[in-house]
Amino acid sequence: MSKASTDREASRVVEDPRELVVKLVRIPSVTDNESPCARQLARFFKRHDREAWIDDVGNVRAPADDGVLLTSHIDTVPGDIPVHVEKNEDGQRVLWGRGSVDAKGSLAAMAVAAVHTGASFIGVVGEEVDSRGSRFVIGDRESEPEYLINGEPSGWNGITLGYRGLLGGTYVITSESGHSSRPDKNAIQNAMDWWARVEAEFEHDEWVPVFERVTCKPIEFEGGVSEDGLSVEATMDVQLRVPPGYTVDEVREIANGHLEVGTVNWHDRVEPIMESPRTPVARAFRAAIRQHGGDPRMLRKTGTSDQNVFADHWDVQTVSYGPGDSDLDHAPDEHLVLDEYDRAVAVLETVTERLLEET
Repeated sequence: MSKASTDREASRVVEDPRELVVKLVRIPSVTDNESPCARQLARFFKRHDREAWIDDVGNVRAPADDGVLLTSHIDTVPGDIPVHVEKNEDGQRVLWGRGSVDAKGSLAAMAVAAVHTGASFIGVVGEEVDSRGSRFVIGDRESEPEYLINGEPSGWNGITLGYRGLLGGTYVITSESGHSSRPDKNAIQNAMDWWARVEAEFEHDEWVPVFERVTCKPIEFEGGVSEDGLSVEATMDVQLRVPPGYTVDEVREIANGHLEVGTVNWHDRVEPIMESPRTPVARAFRAAIRQHGGDPRMLRKTGTSDQNVFADHWDVQTVSYGPGDSDLDHAPDEHLVLDEYDRAVAVLETVTERLLEET
């Protein structure tokens, strides 16, 4: 195929919002390998006469009217789901593939809305691991936007106002080696005991909603006799999800208070967020969803997103929004109904235009 033919084909693809999301989902972008998808996204903006570039950490930057900043993440978790479009039993076309819901449906919808409305856009990297893309943006930008809409699946008629925060750390301990018949506790037992005390501290009655709980999860454990045979070593990576009723520092102090031996390096911290449903951006979404035939839903999510990061560092009104069922995040059957994607694009454009008129 000639270069001219290739350019014509590329131009045709990006004109169709559905073809853009399919294109993005077809390009794998597991965290730390987002570059090919980022380049495709940057080309989308350039074809539509928008300035765009890839910054030092791999984010796609397409600045314009900063009254509204539309942002979502490019990276996905691992998982090989064959990308294809098929009709479901209701006759709707459905896009299957890793990232179709989390969060390339949102990413593509934000990009299309940014082009059509003239709003600013940033596609960030690393959200699934350490939010390094959003953290870089915060330190790199000279000014804050008036409103920020973060792309995460909420369903086309839902907006997410709250996320729990995150405290992540690594517990390390070493003990002298000895025969397993000895009653003295070794490093592995000490690690297990500390974590059991932390879990007991934050135990809740079942009637307490998960969003309002501190939940504790060990995510990796290594332990055993050292290579020289002289000690027993244990290393445990842990995460605690922090509801708006706590700060991350409060949870850290409580967990540290249960340390009797060993040390913890707390290396990941994100504050929780709970926005009011009465902000101008939340009201604009409710009105737009009704305008397009939906019944608005206000959501609180038990995970953590880049919305937390932006809201913690900027004095900005924000919500998270995007097409797709969040129960399919990271799932082996991740898929997106394209009719819902179309509606999300329409809602985003309506909201963005309304907010830009107010700024």
